[in-house]
Amino acid sequence: MQTRRTQSIYQRVHPQRGMVRKPLIWLFLLLCTAALSSVGVYLWRDFQRFSNQALLGADAVVELKAGAGLDSLLRELNRAGAEPAPRWQWQMLLKQLKLERQLKAGEFAISARDTPRTLLFAIAEGKVIQHKLTIIEGTRFRDLRAQLAKHPALSQSTAALEDRALLAAVGASETLPEGLFLPETYRFPKGFSDLELLKKAYWDMQRTLKAEWEKRAPELPLRSPFEALILASIVEKETGKASERPQIAGVFTRRLQLNMRLQTDPTVIYGMGDAYQGNIRRSDLTTDTPYNTYTRAGLPPGPIALPGRAAIRAALNPAPGDALYFVAMGNGAHFFSATYAEHDRAVDEYQRKLKKAR
Repeated sequence: MQTRRTQSIYQRVHPQRGMVRKPLIWLFLLLCTAALSSVGVYLWRDFQRFSNQALLGADAVVELKAGAGLDSLLRELNRAGAEPAPRWQWQMLLKQLKLERQLKAGEFAISARDTPRTLLFAIAEGKVIQHKLTIIEGTRFRDLRAQLAKHPALSQSTAALEDRALLAAVGASETLPEGLFLPETYRFPKGFSDLELLKKAYWDMQRTLKAEWEKRAPELPLRSPFEALILASIVEKETGKASERPQIAGVFTRRLQLNMRLQTDPTVIYGMGDAYQGNIRRSDLTTDTPYNTYTRAGLPPGPIALPGRAAIRAALNPAPGDALYFVAMGNGAHFFSATYAEHDRAVDEYQRKLKKAR
């Protein structure tokens, strides 16, 4: 062991040894710092590149189940063909964007321009894919149920329900479902319930009826919004050319005011049910059913289809005039007549043309 005296002698004899050791240590530390700094710069640049580069070369869809987290998202991205990236980069990006606990469930579309950054924002904001279903004007309720049952994005919950039970589940007070659901294009995320869609269509119809009833023309032969719905359904089924809805409504309104029978084929067809095979025979016109407007005066007991907004508006604001009859001309339009003699001539002319065309 060196004593203080020997250490002092050593330093006097070898004065450069201590001076050399300190710069070497500082040089080593400097090199380590530079190396770490280079690694840090590289990792940061790589993180920036990852955050802002396109995920895929083409559009794709990823689906996250309820409660799914980052690992589920990464599996979905790998399945879609995204280039794998270290998990820590995704974690770091989530933390940077403050979205760690904000990932939502659902289907999400990834465009070819989407980056990890834009995708995470879209998922956190719940920008799920919206599927659609269009209820066409004039559709019958049984066909609507079949349409709902076939939609791949809807969750099915009404298949076992009969019509009355379904109406109760919707919150309707009516006992028959025909005509009660508004024809419209409805948008919804995957997994949306068919019952929820029917609820929306039912209450949209209620709001539409209420709004149009309040703007109705004066002195109509209609006692309630429900009667307006019945007439609108007949107008919907008789209309081939959209612009004629008010004229057709005018004919039926005047017939009701004059206590004439409506004598409209679509009501006869509806009353025939499954017996209708595509043609109405003369015997069908004389066979009485609650919906046969050839054998019964006034409106039928309920709607015969789902009328749209335009048909409801026409039924409550019919076009003025004196026409009491109309006949199809074969091109989607109708010829309107004020007298039966004029109507009879029109029927003869246009039916003869139709027979020739066939």
